[in-house]
Amino acid sequence: MDKFFHIGERGSSISDELRAGLTTFLAMAYIIAVNPAVLSGAVLGADGKPLTSALVTATCVGAGIMTIIMGLAANRPLACASGLGVNAMIAAVTPGMCGGDWHEAMGIVFVEGMAILILVLCGLREKIMDAIPVSLRHAISVGLGLFIAMIGLVNAGIVVAGKGTVVTLGNVYDPAFIVGIVSIVATLIFAALNVNGGILFGIIVAVLVGIPLGVTSAPKGIVAALDFSTVGAPFMADKNGTMGLLKVFANPTALVFAFSLMMSDFFDTMGTAMAVAKNGEFLTEDGNVENIKEILVVDSAAAAVGGAMGVSSITTFVESASGAADGGRTGLTSVTTGVLFILAAFFAPLISVVSSAATCGALVYVGFLMMTEVHEIDWTDLLQGFPAFLTTAGIAMTYSISSGIGLGFIAYGLTAIVTGKAKEIKPLMWVAIVAFIIYFLMS
Repeated sequence: MDKFFHIGERGSSISDELRAGLTTFLAMAYIIAVNPAVLSGAVLGADGKPLTSALVTATCVGAGIMTIIMGLAANRPLACASGLGVNAMIAAVTPGMCGGDWHEAMGIVFVEGMAILILVLCGLREKIMDAIPVSLRHAISVGLGLFIAMIGLVNAGIVVAGKGTVVTLGNVYDPAFIVGIVSIVATLIFAALNVNGGILFGIIVAVLVGIPLGVTSAPKGIVAALDFSTVGAPFMADKNGTMGLLKVFANPTALVFAFSLMMSDFFDTMGTAMAVAKNGEFLTEDGNVENIKEILVVDSAAAAVGGAMGVSSITTFVESASGAADGGRTGLTSVTTGVLFILAAFFAPLISVVSSAATCGALVYVGFLMMTEVHEIDWTDLLQGFPAFLTTAGIAMTYSISSGIGLGFIAYGLTAIVTGKAKEIKPLMWVAIVAFIIYFLMS
């Protein structure tokens, strides 16, 4: 095992990798409950009732399989699951664009995943990453740090939507707020004491504190039966006998929407990979992610698999950075997380007791670690500094990785033009800039 995963070579140990895998799983476990909840209003059975149990099974099994493949193929501590945001978009377009047929909606995800996989195999996705200026690569990491921290704070209700302001401080007496603060303090204490697994222990402490506060709820059971009735969704026919996938190609609007999803997936994964690479020590000095081709191939295939399983696009999770920060350095971390997801398919009611508020400290601390990248940017150079600022601020303030990156890319092009340095931009960077302009106009 050590030889296959290069564990010792990367300064890790089997125990460190297993612990990091558990940390990543706990930081992502909320998706087991959240993804079915988001999709349940759109993914309905013949009787008109939500296929909740099937969505739980497919969410866990899909995440488990693709995370294990990521670990074996890329040998990096990255985990995959159904992405938040995309699942909400799929739930939203199903009643309108797809006429209520969720099989067609999942067909859109499948088409998008296959399209982006072709781009990866052709080398285009990797070449676009290589065309991104180093300053923007660092800015993406910094922006992801703010984004991860924001996710943690929002999950705990520490940051909420404000009346008269965009965001404001939450209710300090709210139980979730208290659990979130406890998770931050506990994680900080363990970090200060240099305790191995401090991020994991911070989550556990918060879960325990949440019991008397009612945030950690009692499980509604222990074992759940598996239900695979959503698997093969794009290839299922509606009541008229038309396959969902065929309806996608007959619907120009659906194809345009698939392009929007592709743009989001394309750059979300790029940012996520850089964030995890920073914490997992496989980001080079010039901002390149080691084993990026393998990572992108698996991530692209995962999107198509998510559509095929009926659980929206499966993508690389930025919460993987928590496991990397907790010592994960190899694919064994991913394999551990993947196995836990598959086991969770059987024990979903028990796993659901880990609240999102309990993972707040882990995400905030990882965000702090990623902010160290900020000193790599030359803020005195307008061409480097202004686009980097807009990227960093955009990712956090729009609550979208791809939107923030898009703002930074467009700003880079404009800044290069007004400073007379447009010739310094590589051709594929211009392609990405134009693609983002189209993406924003279509949104």
